[in-house]
Amino acid sequence: MPLTRSQAELLAREGMAALREKSVALTGWFEALIRTHLADVVEITTPSAPERRGCQLSLRVRGAREAGRSLYEHLHACGIVVDWREPDVIRAAPAPLYNRRTDCLRFVNSVTEWARRQH
Repeated sequence: MPLTRSQAELLAREGMAALREKSVALTGWFEALIRTHLADVVEITTPSAPERRGCQLSLRVRGAREAGRSLYEHLHACGIVVDWREPDVIRAAPAPLYNRRTDCLRFVNSVTEWARRQH
């Protein structure tokens, strides 16, 4: 996805170090939300150490592959852009130039809604 003018200006003004700092903070917060609120629904397979990952978290839905695919489709129906990787991984990436904490909360709320409907 190409940068918008405001994003390019922000990157030029703040620099890559500030962008990485925001990325580490946002992804860490997203990871904490998932571990706190969704541990019974998904498992994070991405390393926790920020130096071993980017902003993306790989998530495996607890249960069969079909449950993972169902959650993936639910998220897309809610307008949440995630990525599906065979055989059973959903990748979610709170990109620091595009996303905020509210996007992470929306993801968690959508997964919670989906999980309630599964029981």
